[in-house]
Amino acid sequence: MTGLLDDLLGGLALGAVYALVALGFVVIFKASGVLNFAHGSLLLLGGYLTAVLHDDIGFAGALAVGVLATALLAGVIDRLLLRRGDPDPHTAHVQTIVTIGVDIVLLTDLSRRIGGDLLVLGDPWGDAVTRVGPVTVADSRLAAIAVSAGAIAVVFGLFRYTRWGLSLRAAGEDLEAAALMGVRLSRVRTHAWCLAGALAALAAVFLAAFPAPGLERTTGQIALKAFPAAILGGMASPAGALAGSLLIGLTEALVAGHQSELRLLGEGFGDVAPYAVMVLVLLVRPTGLLGTKGAARV
Repeated sequence: MTGLLDDLLGGLALGAVYALVALGFVVIFKASGVLNFAHGSLLLLGGYLTAVLHDDIGFAGALAVGVLATALLAGVIDRLLLRRGDPDPHTAHVQTIVTIGVDIVLLTDLSRRIGGDLLVLGDPWGDAVTRVGPVTVADSRLAAIAVSAGAIAVVFGLFRYTRWGLSLRAAGEDLEAAALMGVRLSRVRTHAWCLAGALAALAAVFLAAFPAPGLERTTGQIALKAFPAAILGGMASPAGALAGSLLIGLTEALVAGHQSELRLLGEGFGDVAPYAVMVLVLLVRPTGLLGTKGAARV
C-alpha cells in the first residue's frame, strides 16, 4: 500500500511538471496552429542557463534569467524565423517544419556545451525528504506540485480574465474570424510563444531535480512525453492538457513502480507507456479527452 501511495504521489508531481510543458504546446497551437517541435530544446536552454548561472547569482536569480531568456528567445523565433508580417494560418504546417530545424540547431549547440556532464541547478531542495503519513517523499516533488499548481493557476487566470486570454480563445476558435474582428494575431501569438518558453524553462528545474541525477543533454527529450499529454487532452484545450498530463504522469509512475509485474510487455515499456495510453484514448475519443469536433460549412 505504501508503494502504491508513493507511486501516486510521484506520478502527481511528474504530471504537474508535464502540464507546464503541455500548456506550452497548447497555447502556441491555439494562437497559431503551429506544433512547436523546438519546445524540448527551449526547455533544455532554460535549464542550462539556470545551471551555469546559479553559482554566481544564486538559484532564484539564475532561474529568473533562464525563464526570461527562454521566453525572449521563443518570441524571437516566432517573430524572425516563423513569419514576417501578418500570420497566415494556411502556412502553419510549413512553420511546424521550421520548428524541427530550430530544434536541431539549438539541441546541437546545447549538447556540445553540456557534453557528457550532469549539471546541478542549485535548487534549494537538494535531496531532502519529508514524511507524509506512511510515505516518504522528496521535497523537490512537493515543490514541483506546489510551484506547478501556482503557475498553472496564473496561466488559467490569464486565459480567463485578460484581453490577451480572450484574444487567444478567439484565435483558437477561428484565426481568420478573430483577425476580422480586430484581434492582433501577431501580438497574441508572440506572447503565446513567450509564455510557452517561460513555462518550459520552469519545468526544466523540476525535471532535473532530485531524484533525477541532474540536467543532461537528453533532458529536453522529456518534453516529448508531454506532447502525447497535450494530444490526449485535445490540442486546443488547456484544461485537457492538464488532465492529459496528470494521466500520463500517473501512468508512467505506476508502470515504473510495477515493472516486474509488467515484464511480459518488455523492459522498456515505461518509455512507451505514455504513447500507448494516448493511442488507446484516441481510439475512443479521437478529439481528445476535452477536445471538441470542429464544424465545417459545406
